[in-house]
Amino acid sequence: MGFNELFILAVGLSMDAFAVAVCIGLGMEKITVKKALVVGLYFGGFQALMPLTGYLIASIFADNIISYGSWIAFSLLVFLGFRMILGSFKKESDTAKASLKPKEMFPLAIATSIDALAVGVSFAFLQVSIIPAVSLIGITTLIFSMIGVKIGTVFGMKFKSKAELAGGVILILIGLKILLEYLGVI
Repeated sequence: MGFNELFILAVGLSMDAFAVAVCIGLGMEKITVKKALVVGLYFGGFQALMPLTGYLIASIFADNIISYGSWIAFSLLVFLGFRMILGSFKKESDTAKASLKPKEMFPLAIATSIDALAVGVSFAFLQVSIIPAVSLIGITTLIFSMIGVKIGTVFGMKFKSKAELAGGVILILIGLKILLEYLGVI
């Protein structure tokens, strides 16, 4: 697999993280480089870690990981999406701000990187040079996630609760997309 193909793959893998980063940005009143970097490091880190993990355990657990991974990602994203939707109906003073705490970021990072785990499994069969591959995937996702937070912050400042509602719907749609792709519907 050449650099161009790997870069296109990295961009594709980063799109779920980008969309979720936009949703996180929706809940932020003010963005800082540190906040955007935290989001980018969570998503970029997991997008790099998951294919490496998939690569290392490919021969043992490939079928089980792929079959359960989509369901796990779907469940996490739908749960978090519904939480955002419910939060959008609260009064402005009660609306929770976007949290960058591990208990919030960890499930999102896992959910958006499950497909990267499956890619890592395929890397093992394609004999891809894993360290450059996962580095490119991680860096690409980090950059796209930071940009997504900024886009979400700009949008969220103008629309507040409607933006949070839209963010929740987007998370649910991403979860549905992952599940429908797994089921072969799309």
